[in-house]
Amino acid sequence: MATENDPSYNAEQLYAKREPIHPKAIRGRFRRFKDIVLLVAYGVFFLLPWVRWDRGGTGPDQAVMFDIPGRRYYLFDLVIHPQDMFLLAGFLILAAWLLFFVTGLVGRAFCGYFCFQTLWTDVFMKVEALVQGDRNKRMRLEKQPWNGEKIAKKGLTVAIWTLIAFWTGFTFTSYWADAPQLFVNFLTLDAASAAYITTGILTATTLIFAGFAREQVCIYMCPYARFQSVMFDKETLVVSYDAKRGEGEAGRQPLKQGLMTLEERHAQGVGDCIDCKLCVQVCPTGIDIRDGLQLECISCGLCIDACDQIMTKRGWPTGLIRYASEQELETGEKPNLFKFRTIGYGLATLAATALLLYGIFARAPADMSVQQVRQPLFTVMSDGQIQNNYNVKINNKLQEDLAFDLELKGMDNAVVSIVGDFDTLAIPADGSRKYLVHVRAPREAGVERKDIEFVLSEQDDKLEPLVHSATFVFQ
Repeated sequence: MATENDPSYNAEQLYAKREPIHPKAIRGRFRRFKDIVLLVAYGVFFLLPWVRWDRGGTGPDQAVMFDIPGRRYYLFDLVIHPQDMFLLAGFLILAAWLLFFVTGLVGRAFCGYFCFQTLWTDVFMKVEALVQGDRNKRMRLEKQPWNGEKIAKKGLTVAIWTLIAFWTGFTFTSYWADAPQLFVNFLTLDAASAAYITTGILTATTLIFAGFAREQVCIYMCPYARFQSVMFDKETLVVSYDAKRGEGEAGRQPLKQGLMTLEERHAQGVGDCIDCKLCVQVCPTGIDIRDGLQLECISCGLCIDACDQIMTKRGWPTGLIRYASEQELETGEKPNLFKFRTIGYGLATLAATALLLYGIFARAPADMSVQQVRQPLFTVMSDGQIQNNYNVKINNKLQEDLAFDLELKGMDNAVVSIVGDFDTLAIPADGSRKYLVHVRAPREAGVERKDIEFVLSEQDDKLEPLVHSATFVFQ
């Protein structure tokens, strides 16, 4: 048995040095779609914190903002309060079902077009190509020893990456504070320490993940690449190489004398693939799609653009690499997109969407909570009457002031008084108030407790009355 010191011993390498990937630029419909998604995503992310929104002085004038001190989430005219956090759960459920639905149909489309890692890596690669040149120039620069040219180009590339990473981190932080004021405070070193820490962490992670780690994040760190196969079946559309057409009976062969046309190639059993390797050169994860479905493939479709470009130049049919199902490649039968699982995911997505929209539009503009004071549960007054105390909290979710009248139902002989001698319960716009309410009633023979209702009526009849049940304890 060979040992580690034996020259014939060949230990399996657990770790391999990362080979830098320098994708070649390509044009095509998938590249255009990726660019459109990139522009929209960057426009939304980087511009939203600077969009102003008038809320009549009752909230921040920033269109989208997470106000942690005020415990509010502002999304244009929608204001989310702590008691509305069920909407967050609804949104997460919707996102999960939508992800399942899309993955069941077209595989890892999210990874290829919408994932933050993909979007930021794409921009960082564009910067690298702008500074260092096309693929061949970048590869030569990578191999050459460190000299003035390499230091200058690499340094400028990293400097631009760092600026983008910093602005990414600062923009994220701007969603949690007033963006213009935060910018001024940040530059004058007057911002909160949390702002510097958050921006610093996101700057570092964006620079590392999008600039240096790149495809390593998708291959080794992202869990979605691992469990995606659970959502696939034989009818799921994935980026695929048509091996039957590409390999033929005699395999793939480059263009050469006697193999220049499809007729010549087919006559000799040679496939349509000319082994130009352009599909490999444009791949952001550096794989060869001709090896079949692989963990590293993010379904970005750039290899389809590359192959279609070659086929079009030759005047041959496109689609050698295309979105196709395993079933289609094996039998030629088109997938049934309206199968039970797809319909189930689709219905679940529609249901989650409907429930989320209902939760948003059916939110009560104001709500009330009543908690009975337990220490003591009741008090016997000097005249023999029984007094119970209640904490009444009223939340006003509207962007205007409200005034309520409090009424008690269930005990006609009860006397209600509000600590502070309030006649009207005034609740400021997008605010809340808590009141201590005394309810006093004569003892009733044989009665231990009674069900009562607190009723709040808005004085201008803008809202339906708010009703909350409670219990009055006699003994």
